[in-house]
Parts: sequence; C-alpha cells; structure tokens
Amino acid sequence: MKYLIVGLGNIGPEYADTRHNIGFMVLDELVKQEKEKFYSMRHAYYAEVPYKGRTLHLIKPTTYMNLSGKALNHWMKELKVPVENVLVIVDDIALPLGTLRLKPKGSAAGHNGLKHIEATLGNNEYARLRFGVGDNYPKGRQVDYVLSGFDKDELPELPALIDRSIEMVKSFCTIGTELTMTKFNK
Repeated sequence: MKYLIVGLGNIGPEYADTRHNIGFMVLDELVKQEKEKFYSMRHAYYAEVPYKGRTLHLIKPTTYMNLSGKALNHWMKELKVPVENVLVIVDDIALPLGTLRLKPKGSAAGHNGLKHIEATLGNNEYARLRFGVGDNYPKGRQVDYVLSGFDKDELPELPALIDRSIEMVKSFCTIGTELTMTKFNK
C-alpha cells in the first residue's frame, strides 16, 4: 500500500522555522527518526519511509505554499496514489497551539496552500492533519504571523506536538482516517 504524505511549507532559510512551515517540520522529524533522507526531485523534496508493510512517500513541495497543488498532483500521478491515501499536513490559525486535528476532507478555510490543492485536484476529498498554530496576531497581520517563528513560550511544546503528528501520520496509514480521528482528535 502506498501513501502520499504532503507537508506544506515554503522553501528557503527565511521560512525554515515559521508557523507556516510546520508541515515541513513534521516530515523533517519523521525522516530523521526513520534514518532516511530527502532528495531533491521534481516539484518537491522527496523521501520514502517503509512502515508496517506500507510505503510512505513524503513530499515537501518546492513550489512554495501557494502552488502546493502542482507538487501534490504530480506525485499522486507519478506514484499512482489514490486520493484516499493522501494526507496533507498544514498549519491552522483557527486552532490553538497544541491542537492537532485529522479531517477526512473539508474546506480550505482561507489557507492558500489548501486552496491551490483543491483547485488543482478539483475537489477537497483528501485528508488533512491540521496543526494548530493559534491566532495571536493583530487584525490584518495574519501573513506576518504565519511567516514568523514560534514564540519562546511555545517552543518547548513543539517537539511533543511534532511527535504526536508523526504518530497520527503512521496511524492514518495503518488504521485509516476514522479510527485515527477517534484515537487522536480531542
């Protein structure tokens, strides 16, 4: 069984540890834990992780956030992965930091990466792991907020949240969306 796990983010050192790059951060840690590595491939940094008889194809799109659908679509077709085996890891300002929520499908909720994926696929029928980054920003400063780093008081929470996200990714690939939601969504 093949799974395509897409961590959303932006390439470049200026975006490395920003809230918007939490998808990249989760996949970086997963690859590190599994002693694998990313390779620069078409439209993405790509890694493969074998897990319990399955192959997890991990991509970090190099198309920048607003064109994420281009990379996802290419790799879905290249690997022949059905949409029900696709999971997108995305930052979510509607959820407080510490909240991780798996959803089988849903709206883009104003997120440009998800909007482009939806437009490219022509549907929103893909699972997403929403990683809460909070909404502690003044009106009109949303872009600055998501493109900034986590606050000092938030940093100690990140490793455990990233590890929990990895558990959720692995669970999605083994027991499916519904059971993973029951087990992890609070």
